[in-house]
Amino acid sequence: MRMITFLLVGLIVHVVFFLSIFDIYFTSPLVHGMTPHATPQAPPSSRLVLVVADGLRADSFFTLLPNGSSRAPYLRSVIEEKGTWGVSHTRVPTESRPGHVALIAGFYEDVSAVAKGWKENPVEFDSVFNETRHTWCWGSPDILPMFAKGASGDHVYTHTYPAEEEDFASTDASRLDTWVFTQVKSFFQSAKSNASLRANLLQDENVFFLHLLGIDTNGHAHRPMSQEYLDNIGLVDTGVAELVSMVEDFFGHDGRTAYVFTSDHGMTNWGSHGAGHPSETLTPLVAWGAGVHNARRATGPQPYSDGFLQDWKLEHLQRVDVNQGILPLLYLNNSEHFKAESMYTNAIQVLEQYKLPVFVSPPSCQMALCRTLIARALEGLAYYHTYDRFFLGCSVVLGFVGWTSYVVLVILKTHANLNRNPSIPSHALVRLSLSLTVVITVFLLIQRSPVTYYVYCLLPVPLWYSVLKESGILTDLFRSAPSLPLWKCFGYFVLVSFGIELLVASFFHRAMLTVGLAVLSLWPFLSGLFGKAKFRSLSWCLGCLCLAAFPLMPVVGREPNVHLVTFAGVLSLFTSACYLWSSRPRTTMHLSDRQQFVSQVTTVCAYVPSLTHSSLQQKQGLPLLNQVISWSTLASSMIVPLLSSTRLFQRLLSIFLSLTATYLLLSTGSEALFPPVLAWLMFVWINIEQEAMLAQASHPLNLHGFPQTSCIGICSPIFYQNMHSGLSTIDFSANIDIAKLRQLKLDDIRRSYFFVFFIITAFFGTGNIASINSFDPASVYCFLTVFNPFLMGGLMMWKVVIPFIIVMCTFETIQVATQLSSRSLFLIVLVISDLMALHFFFLVQDYGSWLDIGTSISHYVIVMSMTIFLMLLSVVTHILTSQRLTLWRHKKHFP
Repeated sequence: MRMITFLLVGLIVHVVFFLSIFDIYFTSPLVHGMTPHATPQAPPSSRLVLVVADGLRADSFFTLLPNGSSRAPYLRSVIEEKGTWGVSHTRVPTESRPGHVALIAGFYEDVSAVAKGWKENPVEFDSVFNETRHTWCWGSPDILPMFAKGASGDHVYTHTYPAEEEDFASTDASRLDTWVFTQVKSFFQSAKSNASLRANLLQDENVFFLHLLGIDTNGHAHRPMSQEYLDNIGLVDTGVAELVSMVEDFFGHDGRTAYVFTSDHGMTNWGSHGAGHPSETLTPLVAWGAGVHNARRATGPQPYSDGFLQDWKLEHLQRVDVNQGILPLLYLNNSEHFKAESMYTNAIQVLEQYKLPVFVSPPSCQMALCRTLIARALEGLAYYHTYDRFFLGCSVVLGFVGWTSYVVLVILKTHANLNRNPSIPSHALVRLSLSLTVVITVFLLIQRSPVTYYVYCLLPVPLWYSVLKESGILTDLFRSAPSLPLWKCFGYFVLVSFGIELLVASFFHRAMLTVGLAVLSLWPFLSGLFGKAKFRSLSWCLGCLCLAAFPLMPVVGREPNVHLVTFAGVLSLFTSACYLWSSRPRTTMHLSDRQQFVSQVTTVCAYVPSLTHSSLQQKQGLPLLNQVISWSTLASSMIVPLLSSTRLFQRLLSIFLSLTATYLLLSTGSEALFPPVLAWLMFVWINIEQEAMLAQASHPLNLHGFPQTSCIGICSPIFYQNMHSGLSTIDFSANIDIAKLRQLKLDDIRRSYFFVFFIITAFFGTGNIASINSFDPASVYCFLTVFNPFLMGGLMMWKVVIPFIIVMCTFETIQVATQLSSRSLFLIVLVISDLMALHFFFLVQDYGSWLDIGTSISHYVIVMSMTIFLMLLSVVTHILTSQRLTLWRHKKHFP
């Protein structure tokens, strides 16, 4: 019962620590309740046609073909004759939702949206569409609804195609753009015979928004250098030319229509976006029509040193770059008074967020003053937005240190013979705690703080009360220090500290995992195991070095290689066959188990990924049979192992084959080799830990450093049976309760660290799932090709969990084989993960790219939830290893 209470308290503490970053770092910067301000001058245009080509790179649009012609001839003529052009420097995160919000709503990414994904903003916001008389939108169901959802009234009309049309395996994704242009033509055609619609169209303050997703979809599916992507640009150019002609005819060439053509973000060469690479942040911008300057010749050197003017053959035309959120005055073809009034209105609107009266008269000739005022106002808003960050951070850190200290004391209290009498009177601790609680509460009441602030600030009080209550343990530990093997304890402390820092560094530099694996490969030689088990020691060393190659491989930018996937299947077949052949003399295997292994091996080596890749390359879509096989393999991957024998290596082999089959279906290249290599190293780890236990049996030391006096565990018949009868005879189902078999020893800290290290390696060995930029939709093409972010994300998460299960099953085996205390293991892992979490708490950031923000959050979340996740996964792996489904009866009595 006490352990359950401890787990519940630990769960609550970790949930509070986890939620704290959203109050400290990720609160919405948007201010509501402001009075909208408008320029008193009459606008130069009555309507705006906004065309956003999703995922269009600036270089792909502006660069001429080898013959000197443009792949977008109409828009090129606009640039050279009647419009103003430039490069739009989009802000990270370079994703569709924040990009469109910046274009249409005028503010940068709301960091509180990190928990909601990219489909909608977590808070209501105003936008250009909301301020119009009417807005008509055509395009993707992922973008348009968020602007209609927050609009006041019903004047924003959206027309979207079904989400199923966003198919990466489509023969031609440009049909999405064709659909938009066709719908717009039908709309204007119907307006000619619909009097009420025509009357609405002839009013001023109207916006027509066309969201074109075909270029982005083709870029994801075929890469930006593909012919499909480049041809889609030509299709969009033709569609824009027809659109302009149709709009001008409808409104009688009244000269009151403004046109803007741009993109929300670009795309990397490998078909992804989200970070801050120039290929993602540089997008084209072309504006023409009412109120926009015509093409202007460059009269001198232009202030751009990037070389694009020469590369694009546009050095003779004036280039006007813009940044999202800054009014581009050089685009406006209007009087200086109009420009000054516009800047003044922007400044007043920003100052409105302070909810203070403004005593500034409109300076018709002081636009520079308005710019300075806007910059200072934004700096002030940022200051007030982060005002409580330091205070809350200190409170959470105090809680972190208090909780970790208490867990360490619990470990010492359980496994060391130390005095447990408190050195500080309990009544004094109670008075001190109550006094601190009253002071903190009064302070927060004066500050009118939110309820969550009370939780963050008061939580350290009971935690430190619990620590000081066990102060007698620390006092006795210091007194008995001279009798301890200090050199060994200090060595363990240094090694564990270095190991934790290595794990923290590996979150940012995956190559540090390679360094760690190289160091681990030397363990048998440094510990003396090499002299007792040469073959296993060499196998361990070779396995670590092979696994060390994966963190050095690129995460993004790699081309699919289905041949490596096929090779991984063959490798799995070969290693499994070798084990089955070598284990025949030692282990009796039922005919049904052999048949099951054969069927699993056949599934592993299925040619589904290769056939799917070939079919998609030929634009024949996803074959139905391949899809059925893939989903069937996924559904059975956690059930088939339960049909095999619960003998140690037989059950592990069945689990490995089932999970590897699913992993191969989710692989596109070298990462397919990761599970076979990881499973090989885990197999060696199981065997070499047995040798380590045999070596320790003659010189046992408990956690306190003294010789082991208890016969529990070390002298148990089960322990000797496991050591001397061989691992192959161990049955998972016969070893259920191992929590009380022996006390914790110093070497168990090393085992716990190995476990955490391999868990981190399993997570980051083939990539970083926190990076949107590293997500390749091709990984799920064996299962589905229609864009479904949640289902695709679920499949990718399962791909990440598979190596976890392999490591967890291995450690479950080590617990059974070495009679390791699972409860004590949990406490050590808890301390390691909390120390890492404290590192990452200071490294969480709310600025930069979506990649940077998401990575910093995911690092913190990973280590905060590691213990909870591993507890749940431990239950799953325990069931997976020890339980068996009996669909038929055996005549023999083998389990």
